[in-house]
Amino acid sequence: MSRIAYFGPQGTFTEQAARALAAPGDELVPAVTIRAALAMVREGAADGACVPVENSVEGAITPTLDGLNEGSPLVAVAEWLLPVHFSILVRPGTTEVKTVASYPPALSQVRLWLEENLPDARQIATSSTAAAAVAVDAGEVDAAVCAPVAIEHYPLEVLATGVADLRDAQTRFLLFKLPGEIPAATGADRTSIIASTPNRTGTLAELLTELAFRGINLTKLDARPTRNNFGEYHFFIDFEGHIAEPRIGDALAALRRRCTNVRFLGSHPRADGVAATVQPDAGNEDFDQAASWLEAVRKGDLA
Repeated sequence: MSRIAYFGPQGTFTEQAARALAAPGDELVPAVTIRAALAMVREGAADGACVPVENSVEGAITPTLDGLNEGSPLVAVAEWLLPVHFSILVRPGTTEVKTVASYPPALSQVRLWLEENLPDARQIATSSTAAAAVAVDAGEVDAAVCAPVAIEHYPLEVLATGVADLRDAQTRFLLFKLPGEIPAATGADRTSIIASTPNRTGTLAELLTELAFRGINLTKLDARPTRNNFGEYHFFIDFEGHIAEPRIGDALAALRRRCTNVRFLGSHPRADGVAATVQPDAGNEDFDQAASWLEAVRKGDLA
């Protein structure tokens, strides 16, 4: 049995994702912040940490990106895509909703539903969707926009469920552990890195060219300031493929040569099961053949 930390408190979408990523019998432990969840793994207080990485509506989760670049390295071993559909929770017997509370990004994702169904309700921001449920239970507000799992933790009733202005909205979560054995390649994998570069013309273009030259499909690119010198950034890059593949390993080595630092964040199966797309002239067999040719030349075999 393992201890899996997650960005809490109880009753959030991250808890739902942690349940999906944890093995049967694992203990789920809420942490007050994303950094705290990651720190529990680094300090040995947990075996893994489930944290959100990106949302299809709001974009990158910057506290996660910053937390991954601080402290000792962690690697992602699994991911989960969670549809973002909310439940509206009220106290039993509620007949009128004058106030509705939630985490601001959650309120923004149900804005149209609230305008149509609760047009006169005043919206109140809370520190999390679960905190909104706590406020309802305490009688401070009338309704909360929550993750569906919240109903399991608080003595409330469901006013509405499956609420979302964008029906296809999703959040991607990753399970991080200490570096160790990497999950085996499946053919439908994702590799993540942080690439740090000097501030000079063309550095980002050079990094992307290394991937494009090898037929590697980029799936995410975000930048965060280094906080050292203005104009210097850490690039968070996700791309299709697995480090065990020759073309991926070759690309990582090339990026390491071009960057001041490269932090490997893991190769793991994609939650959507989408297989990697490879340019016809950039398959792994081409890199195998090139490596064999180079080894032969080094040995003096020029036949």
